[in-house]
Amino acid sequence: MRIVFVTQRVDPGDPVLGATVAKIAALAARVDEVVVLADSAVPGSLPANCTVRSFSSGSRAGRGIRFERALAAEIARRPRPAAVLAHMCPIYAVLAAPLARPAGIRVLLWYAHWHRTRMLEAAVRASNVVVSVDRRSVPLTSPKVIGIGHGIEISDFACTEAPASGVVRLAALGRYSAAKGLAPIIRAVALARTTGLDVRLTAHGTSTHPGEAANLAALRALVAELELAEWIELGPPLPRHEIPELLAGSTALVNNMRPGAPDKVVYEACAACRPVIVSNPLFDELLDDLTPPLRFPLDDADELAVRIAGVGALDPEARDVLGRTLRERVVARHSVGSWADAVVSLCAGKAPSASR
Repeated sequence: MRIVFVTQRVDPGDPVLGATVAKIAALAARVDEVVVLADSAVPGSLPANCTVRSFSSGSRAGRGIRFERALAAEIARRPRPAAVLAHMCPIYAVLAAPLARPAGIRVLLWYAHWHRTRMLEAAVRASNVVVSVDRRSVPLTSPKVIGIGHGIEISDFACTEAPASGVVRLAALGRYSAAKGLAPIIRAVALARTTGLDVRLTAHGTSTHPGEAANLAALRALVAELELAEWIELGPPLPRHEIPELLAGSTALVNNMRPGAPDKVVYEACAACRPVIVSNPLFDELLDDLTPPLRFPLDDADELAVRIAGVGALDPEARDVLGRTLRERVVARHSVGSWADAVVSLCAGKAPSASR
């Protein structure tokens, strides 16, 4: 079987797209060849049976033209690809469908985000299947949507013991966009500290877009206003290989992302045996039967402060038991191996063994 995988970037160190490399490698372990069409790629980052073709161009129109040419060349090769999988970019599913589907090649879109656009709606119409973490992690309803888990590379995250210190060290990772909801997290840290709990927050993320940079400036102003500079760090993006070390030194990960798609880093923290405190209702299947409660209402700093205190009150042994339980659930439901098995089945026109 040959699969064409379309993504923006192939770079294991990229703080946003680095995890895509493990997904491609897992597919490559299950098929004869994966052809990767990407804007850019780090040489030597993929298995030997992966072929990389760049459609880089100085303009959006140029990228579209080069993408179409690269895809047409792959469709002309024999044996033809079984499927084209567009990763997080609906436009590539739309562009691929007129070439692929008349040739009997399936079009799959991987999408997990809260933002609904006309392009996404067009991509759903153009695709045979839309794969996501959960049926609810695509912001529209369609029988084409299938939930297959997030695809976490479990081996990247060692299960280490919780830090023995009495300090509650929280980690937050992701873009510095307003959708990540960091301001209520900062306020919750302030509230928790007023109770005598020694809680600290380390955040890392990108701020390359103007909106992210403006939000980061506002967050820094809030930290100064609340006189929390000694206990809150708002740092730059971490290379992907440094994330496991940050998680290992943290008591828990906190996440207040806007509902719609579950953040990958939450599953990664669970893989590292770290408790997670989250607002997104899509984590119900992972968390809702656990004690202490680990979910809170979106943007509710008061309830978040209570959840932080609950995790802080656990002794190291109880925290380790909780962390190991979370890792076991991620291994069972969200590993990159189970993700790739499901994708290969769907590329062949078969239903995956499990969906959510």
